[in-house]
Amino acid sequence: PFEGVAWTPRPPQGHPQGCFTCIAKPPALRQASPVLSPSSAVYLMESKSCKGDSLRPAVPCKHSVEKKTMTNPTTVIEIYPDTTEVNDYYLWSIFNFVYLNFCCLGFIALAYSLKVRDKKLLNDLNGAVEDAKTARLFNITSSALATFCIILIFIFLRYPLTDY
Repeated sequence: PFEGVAWTPRPPQGHPQGCFTCIAKPPALRQASPVLSPSSAVYLMESKSCKGDSLRPAVPCKHSVEKKTMTNPTTVIEIYPDTTEVNDYYLWSIFNFVYLNFCCLGFIALAYSLKVRDKKLLNDLNGAVEDAKTARLFNITSSALATFCIILIFIFLRYPLTDY
């Protein structure tokens, strides 16, 4: 029943052997040998246990010397720390600069808050944390001193010094 049928081998299954250049241009396939009966050729082509087509000649890779010296390309993914967790105290600094700018401490706090934002953009987490601490310190100092001065002003307005 298989008389006159041309047998073409399947491409090899699994990982092909050799470098990319050798795999891209496979060697010419030999014709099926006339010694093989059609039933044995079907068995060779349909066998799942073989790693390659047994009808294809085993040709060593001519690029094996290059293959040993080539390095595998790698992909480097840089993961930056999450800088959104660093608080820059920007609104508090603006409030201190506009309303409670005691001895220019609100302006200094605003400057450090802007430095925190710049360092967050540059992914300098340690510098951003240090400048955030400094901005917080200046904001606390400015708010406390300004509040203390406002309380003193109200006290002196309520009880003038002439009464003592």
